Amino acid sequence: MDGTLRIGPLIPIPQLLREMTVDPIDVMREAGIDPALFEDPENTISFTALGQVLSLCVARSGCPHFGLLVGRQGGISSLGIVGLLSQHSPDVRTALRNFVLHLHLHDRGAVPTLEVQNETAMLGYTIYQKNVASTDQIYDGAMAIAFNLMKTLCGAKWQPSEVLFCHAEPVDREPYRAFFKVPLRFDAERTALVFPATWLDQPMQGVNPQLRRILEAEIETLNVLSDGDFVSQLRRILQSLIVAGCPSVDQTALLLAMHRRTLNRRLNALGITFKQLLDETRFEIAQQLLRDTRMPMVDIAVSLNYASTSAFTRAFRRWSGATPAAWRAALQHD
Repeated sequence: MDGTLRIGPLIPIPQLLREMTVDPIDVMREAGIDPALFEDPENTISFTALGQVLSLCVARSGCPHFGLLVGRQGGISSLGIVGLLSQHSPDVRTALRNFVLHLHLHDRGAVPTLEVQNETAMLGYTIYQKNVASTDQIYDGAMAIAFNLMKTLCGAKWQPSEVLFCHAEPVDREPYRAFFKVPLRFDAERTALVFPATWLDQPMQGVNPQLRRILEAEIETLNVLSDGDFVSQLRRILQSLIVAGCPSVDQTALLLAMHRRTLNRRLNALGITFKQLLDETRFEIAQQLLRDTRMPMVDIAVSLNYASTSAFTRAFRRWSGATPAAWRAALQHD
């Protein structure tokens, strides 16, 4: 099933194309989508169509960092109700937790993650939708939006210590340097903002507790309406937990606000086990990492919580009938 993205952060695309003397209507029609889609931020676009649109935008404009330009104009206000709830959370840690837990209401083709190790925090973004073009453009836009999000939550003094990109280094790094103004690392193991974890404890300013309660109730209703498929809901949670390195049944049950016995009972009623679902989700993420990044096998194995590269290779062969290296090589020859 093709994931979708709310149009909100993509609203700048038509105007950017006009500024580059490119007719946005022609681009949208060539991509097979209705240009009117960009008139309402609450409309949605499939991840597949988004990849096609961005590929055409880069080709027609001649701008290799088009996705970065789109993301630069986005931020907390472009994330709809999820962004608003984050903005009215009591502290930065809670704001980012709300962002990670509820972004699926806005984005169903990727998962955000928040990892804290010692004194370092990482706000990451991983695309799991299969066969999407221009993932580098999507990642660039996502990091620019995340950067603006953090500036809103923490204030103008916030600055990441490093920005990681899982895609190859661009020919021209200057647009990235000019926007982020911090060290950049391409061909990294993930795409993420790296910053001191002390920022997570900072209280939010201008919070409206009454509005927060209203937003929480509305999001709870939206979650119920959008999560009619229990297995799909579980897959989204597992995608986040795998990338964060803690895909246990207990942690999954905690995020679902249910006991692990209740979770296992519901899965048994559907004829599936937690391990099966975890393996299937790992396979989806493995394919994305092999297809869209240059991560070495050892790093992919670590990302998927395998004790060794050989254990990951055995699992991948069981899933696909080929080793990860052979599967990646076959893609390059297609």
